[in-house]
Amino acid sequence: MGIILALIIGGIIGWLAAAVTGRNEGILGSIAIGVVGAIIGSIIANLLGNAGGSLVSSSWSGIFWTFVGALILSGLLNALQSGGRGHNNV
Repeated sequence: MGIILALIIGGIIGWLAAAVTGRNEGILGSIAIGVVGAIIGSIIANLLGNAGGSLVSSSWSGIFWTFVGALILSGLLNALQSGGRGHNNV
């Protein structure tokens, strides 16, 4: 797969994950979340024995694991940004 297609897929998946977790990262941030999410998702898929979870692949399995990894990364970024504090609206 070409690097351009990988960046496009990573950007779309990163944007979706950021939207789900309430982040607004912009184009470069979304691409970064998608690409790093692909690495995280690939590691998780390989640990679970799913060989189809390769880095930003065009298979549905690869896209799924990229999205899972991007969601995890985006959630971690939210936790770090809030300083690990919970929402105590008491």
